[in-house]
Amino acid sequence: MDFETTLIPGKILKRYKRFLADIELEDGEVIVAHTANTGSMKTCWEPGWPVLLSHHDNPKRKLKYSLELTHNGDTWIGINTSLPNKVAAEGIQSGVVKELQGYENLKPEAKVGKSRIDILLSNDKDDLCYVEVKNVTLLGENRVAIFPDAVSTRGQKHLEELTSLVKEGIRSAMLFVVNREDVDTFSPADHIDPDYGRLLREAHDAGVEILAYQCHVGPKGIALKKKLPVKL
Repeated sequence: MDFETTLIPGKILKRYKRFLADIELEDGEVIVAHTANTGSMKTCWEPGWPVLLSHHDNPKRKLKYSLELTHNGDTWIGINTSLPNKVAAEGIQSGVVKELQGYENLKPEAKVGKSRIDILLSNDKDDLCYVEVKNVTLLGENRVAIFPDAVSTRGQKHLEELTSLVKEGIRSAMLFVVNREDVDTFSPADHIDPDYGRLLREAHDAGVEILAYQCHVGPKGIALKKKLPVKL
């Protein structure tokens, strides 16, 4: 997934009210950027870290800048949670996610019960695969990417839905999009949300496929790069 425009460099001063960040641009101007991330963003920013912003001329937008990437000195980190679904879809369609090949159709935001699953792959009505996508940015110990970075009741619900699907004989997968390059494996963050970790293991035992793919993250774009070992 390529960024539509050249990103603008700056450094982050603070993040607040979940969706706002004060950014100092290279000319010294301090602007407020929209931060499309509902999580805690632990290990994703500290005051003074370099960042990259997108600029938007839409007159309906109150904030003209959006925070896209942060840099911890080792790697760019993709913190815009509106992008991973697109990155995942491109990774599936390009053949990077080898486990999810062989489907003619890819539909985003497929309705299941009273909620939606991020991606539905299909050939016909009896050959389906539901794929839920999660953005992973939290760095744990020993170069382990972990999820979630806060208690996620919504994430728990998605795991329960995927588990119900496989019990009905419908293929389903949980795809963790790891948006940083300083990690080697993926695991659930049991110390943050033990219920999520429990439900993830139950989903795996029921037959839900648990996949983690690391992205190449850079100023020009974000793309799935390689599969990471999952340690449950």
